[in-house]
Amino acid sequence: MALRFNIAANYASQFYAAAVGILLVPVYINLMGAEAYGLVAFFLLLQSLFQLLDAGLTATMTRETARYQGGACDALTLRNLLRSLEILFWAVGGAAAIGMALASPAIASRWLNVTALTSEAVTAALVVMAFTLAIRWICGLYRGVISGLERQVWLAFFNMAVVTARFVGVVPVLLFIDARPMTFFLFQAFVSGIELTVLVTFSYSLVPLPGGTRAKGSWRALRSIVRFAGIVAFTSCAWVLVTQTDKLLLSRLLSLEDYGYFTAAVLVASGITLLGSPIAQALLPRLTRLSAEANDEGLFRTYRQATQAVVAIAGSSAVVLAAFAEEVLWVWTGDRQFASRYASVVALYAAGNALLASAAFPYYLQYAKGDLRLHLWGNAVFLVLLIPAIIAATSWYGAIGAAAVWAGTNALFFLGWTPLVHHSFAPGFHGRWLRDILATATFPLLLGVAIARLPHWSMGRVAQAVFIIVVLCGMIAVALFRAALLRPQISSMLSRWAVLSR
Repeated sequence: MALRFNIAANYASQFYAAAVGILLVPVYINLMGAEAYGLVAFFLLLQSLFQLLDAGLTATMTRETARYQGGACDALTLRNLLRSLEILFWAVGGAAAIGMALASPAIASRWLNVTALTSEAVTAALVVMAFTLAIRWICGLYRGVISGLERQVWLAFFNMAVVTARFVGVVPVLLFIDARPMTFFLFQAFVSGIELTVLVTFSYSLVPLPGGTRAKGSWRALRSIVRFAGIVAFTSCAWVLVTQTDKLLLSRLLSLEDYGYFTAAVLVASGITLLGSPIAQALLPRLTRLSAEANDEGLFRTYRQATQAVVAIAGSSAVVLAAFAEEVLWVWTGDRQFASRYASVVALYAAGNALLASAAFPYYLQYAKGDLRLHLWGNAVFLVLLIPAIIAATSWYGAIGAAAVWAGTNALFFLGWTPLVHHSFAPGFHGRWLRDILATATFPLLLGVAIARLPHWSMGRVAQAVFIIVVLCGMIAVALFRAALLRPQISSMLSRWAVLSR
């Protein structure tokens, strides 16, 4: 399927998931209370930490499936690999769930700062969380197969259905049946079981076995991916540590209620990262296939086009969010005290996430080439700088300290590491790549500075929301049209829409 359809589908899915997740936070806080939502925030943190178990295997599965799509291996070889990974995932996921369930009493009494909820209620919720997290983690393996085969339109609609069930479907349950945290997590476990069943069935149907053959799990099937998966494992662990260390520390330092509020604020800024990830989901299989076909011209052209698209969309969104941080939080929650308290945190996280979205591109190039050695060293250096800085800043200054370190270290990584990676794979390419970024980002940055310096008018919540959305859409539109590599595709798309609308 065309790359633009996969990107569009991924954007629809990510935007829907982000919108539902963000818009319903005030509803959850209202129905369950801020402390109970803090428990939901801790669940989201643990879901991210569960990725440490992945050991790079999901990303490797996606890459091997894309190589199968490009003719590098046959269906039996791929199914043998899938069966081998299934055995590993189910064993590790089950062990992790049991281990977390056994540790739940200690987490409830010694780690989380609970005041209103009872220790028994928190422990019971943590046990249900443990098995729900294991199921959701296993689902990632089958998503890797579907994504690698570029069936991302189907996956996008399925993800939207799951998000609707998980986050919208639980609201009437909380409203009319029971608003305790245990009810919320039991519902999540039920939806996750259905999700896993559908993903397994569809994945098998996409890679049918030749007649008379049967998939077998074996070490031999895993041995061919060990080296690549090992490097991805380190970088995946580094990514989780980089993005979650601040939240883990604050879950210990803050009360569960304050932690819920902090997570709600950071959730808004995380939308910047989500705006870049749909392009990455569609880009990785396509770049891998182009690399397998030795089509470097097509690979770098696609790479530059995707960079400009991410900068136009995620960069513009980050600028607007930073400039209107307090207004966005107030429109979202109606709580001016919360908006004033966390506006600076949101602005710094938005800036850091925009830099991260751009700095991720050299990883996509290394992934497609199957050589992640530089990425391994880069993440090692990044961790050495980031983790101590976050620990110190979070311990001394709390949420604002973590936000400042996040923005600063991502700026250093973008400026210092990306040129080294580009020079290694394509000498002379980095200058063109930076010019692509500057051509796209200059207008949003200048407009953002102007907006930040102008007085912000007092409006009602609805009027303020409409104004921010209009500014955001206008900024993205101008940035996209200033992206020279995207202009032909955008003009062609608009022409087709104009013909269809007649």
